Amino acid sequence: MSVSVVLCTYNGERWLPELWRSLLAQTHVPDQIVARDDASSDGTFALLGRQAEEAQARGIRVVLARNERNLGFVGNFEAALADADGDIVFLCDQDDLWHPQKIALMLKSFEQRPNLLLLHSDARLVDEAGGDMQCGLFEALEVTRRERALIHSGRAFEALLRRNLATGATLAFRRSLLNDVAPFPPEWVHDEWLAIIAAALGEVDCLEQPLIDYRQHSGNQIGARKRRMGKALARAERPRALYLSGLIARTQILLERAQLLVPSFPEACGRALEHKLAHLHRRAAMPGNRARRLPAILREAIAGGYARFARGTRALAYDLFGRN
Repeated sequence: MSVSVVLCTYNGERWLPELWRSLLAQTHVPDQIVARDDASSDGTFALLGRQAEEAQARGIRVVLARNERNLGFVGNFEAALADADGDIVFLCDQDDLWHPQKIALMLKSFEQRPNLLLLHSDARLVDEAGGDMQCGLFEALEVTRRERALIHSGRAFEALLRRNLATGATLAFRRSLLNDVAPFPPEWVHDEWLAIIAAALGEVDCLEQPLIDYRQHSGNQIGARKRRMGKALARAERPRALYLSGLIARTQILLERAQLLVPSFPEACGRALEHKLAHLHRRAAMPGNRARRLPAILREAIAGGYARFARGTRALAYDLFGRN
């Protein structure tokens, strides 16, 4: 199987050399590196040119491109993916560090499991200087034992229907998946869109071994830091109407894509999406007055909606105490 690494950059010259060295130090080096710069204003693209020469000297094919205008990280990834020709495509962030066995370990899973469409892993969180933050990515995301069990048992769609668990910097997927995920809807982040479609059409799994150092700093597009009470309270302050309308729109977009992918998209997954959409509409229709919401919240809890389509008691508490 051939391997493509897709790297998207934006003003990333500070950490690019370290990342690039980790790509070339893989025990199984990639066949192709696709690097696409999103109109950086620093020396990133020139640096990529110099790094490309080093990779090419090692027999790695390199495709370099630069956007004339900034597309944002989702648009940039979609444009870069069009140039990837490997059987297995790995996504890569400019500020991370790959552990030497990352490609080899993940590639082995794809070779052994023909139905595996997408695989992601845990990561070690590090600070700007590369210092160990003593926290893994799965720990920071509060991935539960049940969520891991669902993923490992071939029921990843059930887990991902509640929330995304696959972080782009850690994942790899079969290139054939691109035929079904493109075009990427702007309402979705590229990694969660890839993961949920893959989970419906085939197998999605995760490796609980950290395979990258995932750098956390002020310039992260998304990032993942260990949850703090202040952040949790800030999220609870989001207006419910705005939050739920966004989830409804995203679920409707996914349902429309599912209908386009019939018969490949399983009927059971389509019905699950319809049920989730109904759950979200019921939550959105709850009264603005907190006391008057309680009966509707209890009905939804008894029906199992919070457990199946949201984060259980956390979502229930948000509906009970959140502001409209």
